[in-house]
Amino acid sequence: MTFYPTDRLALFIDGANLYSAAKGLGFDIDYRKLLEEFRKRGVLVRAYYYTALVEQEEYSPIRPLVDWLDYNGYRLVTKSAREYTDASGRKRWRGDMDVEIAVDMMEMAAHADHLVLFSGDGDFRCLVEAVQRKGCRVTVVSTVKSQPPMASDDLRRQADTFVDLADLADIIGRPSRLPRFIQESRGAERDASRDLDPATDAEA
Repeated sequence: MTFYPTDRLALFIDGANLYSAAKGLGFDIDYRKLLEEFRKRGVLVRAYYYTALVEQEEYSPIRPLVDWLDYNGYRLVTKSAREYTDASGRKRWRGDMDVEIAVDMMEMAAHADHLVLFSGDGDFRCLVEAVQRKGCRVTVVSTVKSQPPMASDDLRRQADTFVDLADLADIIGRPSRLPRFIQESRGAERDASRDLDPATDAEA
C-alpha cells in the first residue's frame, strides 16, 4: 500500500462484505490491529464501520462487536435489517448500506486525501470515480483469492490501488477459531462478524 505520512486518511468498512471476504480466506479481522495499522500510515481522520442490525432479536451476535467498535475509535453507521423470505421459504435478513457509504465518502472527500474502501462491491465503481474527480486517491481492500472472488474487476480497475485482503492477513487478522469446514457449514443467515469476540480484543 502506498501512503504518505501527511495523508489524511478515512476508512470505509462495509462490515458484511469484509466479514465474508475474511471468512472466505479463513481468518478473522482484528479490528484493533486494523485501526493501529492505518494510524501508522498517515493522519487517520475517521474510520467508519457500516452494518445492518436485526432489531427484533433478543440477542444479536453482532451487537457485542458493534458496541466494542463504538467505544474503540470507529464511527458506527447502522440501520435496521429488513426481513424477507428466500426461494426456499427460509427467513432471511437484508441490510444494504451502499447509500450510507456513498454519502459519507462524498462528504469526506473534502476533508481527506486518501480514502480506503473495504468492499469488493462493483456498485461502488461510480462512487470511486466521483471522489477521484474531487482529488482523492482511493485504495480498495477486498480479495480475488477466495472462492468465489469477492472483488469486482471493474472496481479494482477504477481504484488507484487494489490491496488483496489475503496480503493483510498477517497484519490485521488472526486465525479463525473454527475449522473451515465448520465455518462453511454455518447458515448464511448469521450476521457479519459473529465470530469476533470484542471482549477478548479489549483485554489484549
